[in-house]
Amino acid sequence: MSEPATPPIHGIIAYPVTPFSAGSDTVDTMTLTALIERLIAAGVHAIAALGSTGELAYLDEREFDTVVDTTIAAADGRVPVIVGVSDLTTANTIRRARYAEKAGADAVQVIPVSYWKLSEREILGHYTRVGAAIGIPIMAYNNPATSGVDMSPELLVRMFDTVDNLTMVKESTGELSRMRRIAELSGGQLPFYNGSNPLVLDALRVGAAGWCTAAPNLRPQPCLDLYTAARAGEWDTAHTIYTDLKPLLQFIVSGGLPTTVKAGLDLLGFPVGDPRLPLLPLEAEDRAELRRLLTVG
Repeated sequence: MSEPATPPIHGIIAYPVTPFSAGSDTVDTMTLTALIERLIAAGVHAIAALGSTGELAYLDEREFDTVVDTTIAAADGRVPVIVGVSDLTTANTIRRARYAEKAGADAVQVIPVSYWKLSEREILGHYTRVGAAIGIPIMAYNNPATSGVDMSPELLVRMFDTVDNLTMVKESTGELSRMRRIAELSGGQLPFYNGSNPLVLDALRVGAAGWCTAAPNLRPQPCLDLYTAARAGEWDTAHTIYTDLKPLLQFIVSGGLPTTVKAGLDLLGFPVGDPRLPLLPLEAEDRAELRRLLTVG
């Protein structure tokens, strides 16, 4: 079998935080614009707004629309923009997906979020309805730790075969075997992306098309260098870079991405406000550890 072509969306896919104005808890569009500019200037290959890092679950619809408009305007066509559109209901997921498409997003990311456990038939129906409502690609996002829904490789490939514009998968369980299984079942035709920061080196080694990560907010260059080395097959170099990055990757995941990344940006002299309640700012002891990790890096 020939190597699959590099998909249009690949490489380091950066997940920005959603900045809030100090004291007002409103979306700070000027700071968001500056953050997008900062990430693109650093060299990331794509921007993914409104993921877990962007606190999508804590925004109302007006704020969602504001972040979408601001992000796409700031990117200005220089890199692809993926927009997280997930909601508890199919109807509002469709509303968000349509808004993102109209605003100029290159793709949307959908994770099935559920109070009641969803059957495979219900998950497939959810993606089918979203896909039928828009004309841009869908990245299916599997992260049972945050959504409460776990999609097997078999289901993801079935949806790839069934939903015309479901063209990508972000796998965030941290199980390498799932990525291998997606590749096997799809004959290498379904691009998969690593969403588990500590797993990145192994994921790239087994063929991940990209790394979906919040880490470039804090240390973009090592992320880019790791991807470049992996793409070139320079695994010793990639391993050295990964070993340096790993403590920071583990820290930001374990402390909650909005909380830790916002604290890190503040420590780097780029304040973006606190995470939205019920999330709380990083505690002093953890903030000191994060400062150490950023200094070491």
